[in-house]
Amino acid sequence: MTDLATDTPQAGGLGTASEHLRDVLRWHFDPATGSPFWLRKAGSLGFDPLTDIVDVAGLRRFPDVSGELRTVPVEDLIPAGSSGAAFDVFESGGTVGAPKRVIDSTARTRNVDWVSDVLTEHGFPETGHWLHVGPTGPHVVGRTVRHLAQLRGSMCFTLDFDPRWVKRLIGSGRTELAAEYRSYLLDQIEPIVSSQNIKVLFVTPPVLEAICAHPDLYERLATTLEGILWAGTSISPESLRQIEETFFPNARVAAIYGNTIMGIAPQRPSEPGDSHPCVFRPYFPQSVVELVDPETGGPVEYGDRGQVLMHQLSRDMFLPNVLERDTAIRVRPATGDDVDGLADIAPLKTKDAPAVIEGVY
Repeated sequence: MTDLATDTPQAGGLGTASEHLRDVLRWHFDPATGSPFWLRKAGSLGFDPLTDIVDVAGLRRFPDVSGELRTVPVEDLIPAGSSGAAFDVFESGGTVGAPKRVIDSTARTRNVDWVSDVLTEHGFPETGHWLHVGPTGPHVVGRTVRHLAQLRGSMCFTLDFDPRWVKRLIGSGRTELAAEYRSYLLDQIEPIVSSQNIKVLFVTPPVLEAICAHPDLYERLATTLEGILWAGTSISPESLRQIEETFFPNARVAAIYGNTIMGIAPQRPSEPGDSHPCVFRPYFPQSVVELVDPETGGPVEYGDRGQVLMHQLSRDMFLPNVLERDTAIRVRPATGDDVDGLADIAPLKTKDAPAVIEGVY
């Protein structure tokens, strides 16, 4: 299992993992720098975060407070040490309840900077317009993709995209209207790709499959695209193979796994012997992901499926011990790395888990 006590340099210039953990705990639990949210909770934890938490295993002692993000005043989340800094507010998709809100100043920018480096390893183009076919609004992914495009010397086109509305339509059985909404998204794409030279497409699998079934739209994009970055919903290995080999053989294809709380875990470049088409690598140690047995809470073995347990460790936000509704297969670290990979992301399926509607995102 990933160990925050290791002292190897980590992604994005964050220093060693143990240094990062100590820095984050000092920042959030020192009255001079901590947020009202965590300073209020410190006395009721039953332990001292500054002396009793020494590694990632200790983060399990914290309560999962993510449910409170639905109602807490956002100003209570801002650390005193960041007073005067500019913060953004973003919301989760609200898949299993009211949306949760997080704040961000610089942490996610560092995450995205590193993702751009990973895209370079995948061979993504350094220039050319991007088209973001995904949510903007309260969702962080819109800012993320725009920043990625700008880092790579490109302009980014966007469109109106409301995943919550589609999930409501599907959840209420109005599948015909959901299909009509998907057509509406294609209608917005068409004038952009017919007048602009789009080199990189950020898209969700359901919309990408709809593009492939739309001859004029597909032919235009197949001519210009040099990179496809997909995210948001799952895709079958066979569908992914057809995208890469049949529909867009001239484009680099990669994926990202992420959410509002965790940040972004990009697909790492493939290695000989990989048994999964996509293996995701979290932005450790800012984002720490464990895969645990839903029944026991213990770690699963390599090659086994476990429920995603995440810890967000940055000066902007400290959110430990958040159990997600996703599952993944635990994959051994890549050569020269010490961070586990994640593969085959899928919704949790138990008798107690609420049904997850993926919709178009």
